[in-house]
Amino acid sequence: MTDSGRYVELLGIRHISPSPLQQIDSRKQRPVARQYPRILVAIAIIAMYGESMPEPVHPHGYLVWRLSMRWRVVVDRALAPLGLTHAQYVALASLSALSTDGSAPSQRVLADHTGLEALYVSKLARALESAELIVRTPDPADSRAVRLAFTPKGAEATAKAVEIVEHLVAQLLEPLGGAGSARAEQFRQDLNALLETPLTHSVQAVEGAPS
Repeated sequence: MTDSGRYVELLGIRHISPSPLQQIDSRKQRPVARQYPRILVAIAIIAMYGESMPEPVHPHGYLVWRLSMRWRVVVDRALAPLGLTHAQYVALASLSALSTDGSAPSQRVLADHTGLEALYVSKLARALESAELIVRTPDPADSRAVRLAFTPKGAEATAKAVEIVEHLVAQLLEPLGGAGSARAEQFRQDLNALLETPLTHSVQAVEGAPS
């Protein structure tokens, strides 16, 4: 596959017709715009770089970004039949891990565990509650806190989703010798080390960098 083809695949576009802006909704007689942003981004990338992509300025960060984007797209597609997104899966799988002792963790604890903003976790939790996958109850000991627990439907959906993602993880780690290999374990340790490394932005460091 060419570099431009890989970028189209990364952006989640399976096919771009010769004239995507000319597609017409026969019922409303107006352009179909749902995929315009992705299509335009893909066209812009291909137009900028053509078939030969330059070396990234920061290859490590670039590869981390590409892998994370690819993983999100793959998980989204795999979980679509269950009506779940990658973000919702992260919330459910994390809630499952936090609930192994039978407790009902708070939204704040879930946010800390996932690394997501508390406001975003609250939005996810409300959506999952609307889908009848979890229940949200006020914490009797803290009026500001909300406790989360699975419904039977949510527990079943989460178990199925975990199985699907475990299969994807196995595929991802296959080039390293499989999930149980020494290389995969080292990869896990390296990821943890990177996640634990504090990152700060310093204007002085940027201004003092060689031009």
